[in-house]
Amino acid sequence: MRPNDPLLPAAASQVRALAIDYLGSEPRSLLRYVPVETPVNLIYGAKPFVVMMASPADLEDFAIGFSFTEGLIDGLADIRSIEIEQVAAGLEIKLSLVPDKMQRLLARARQLGGRTGCGLCGVEDFSMLPQAAQRAQSRFLPQPHAIARALTEIDTQQSLHQLTHGVHGAAWCGLEGEIVALREDVGRHNALDKLIGALLRQNISPSSGFVLITSRCSFEMVEKCAAFGAGAVVAISTPTSLAIERARAYHMSLIGIARRDGALVFDPQGM
Repeated sequence: MRPNDPLLPAAASQVRALAIDYLGSEPRSLLRYVPVETPVNLIYGAKPFVVMMASPADLEDFAIGFSFTEGLIDGLADIRSIEIEQVAAGLEIKLSLVPDKMQRLLARARQLGGRTGCGLCGVEDFSMLPQAAQRAQSRFLPQPHAIARALTEIDTQQSLHQLTHGVHGAAWCGLEGEIVALREDVGRHNALDKLIGALLRQNISPSSGFVLITSRCSFEMVEKCAAFGAGAVVAISTPTSLAIERARAYHMSLIGIARRDGALVFDPQGM
């Protein structure tokens, strides 16, 4: 990302810091870009539903992806309109849904306090744990060269991370590993929701590639990928035990600790 990038004022902020080292050198003052984190309130109709701490960029993608992976909508046709407004406390995203989906939301009536590191704030009991309505269309294992290419490309395409070194990335990669879409956010769940929203808007088929995330792969990340119908997810970090169980249930390939020279396929039963 360059200083004149229109995304910069929204997603990154320049602050002054004091650089110190542990060898006794004199501290020095410098300017550093940091990621912007702001409260984002998603409002359906006139009903506030959730406040998420997020990067204020690609917010329409976020609203669509969050609504979809939360099971509030079944597709883009269920959203009548999206309006984004700056308010004193942060940002408001106002969504108008078709009547039957609004009734679904009112029946659920959940208040969720979202955080950048938590995927289950506001869940009251085990019955409310996320479970994808859609499973992976076809389980497949990305080729090693495709994973290596995806890892190389995401390093060069994460412009906000290159600037701030403080955000997560989620990318949709073609079968040969080329990055088709990429979204970034201070929250790993938000980055994935933004990506899924972008894929829905671009009408990209779940069978056309795989998901690559730069974060830890916990079970709710698998749930979101399964909701989209992805057949494989690659994580730079390690998956949790429940993520492995959910991937198995959804017939999804789960690859973790992905590096340039190799990766681990977790629970490769049936492959």
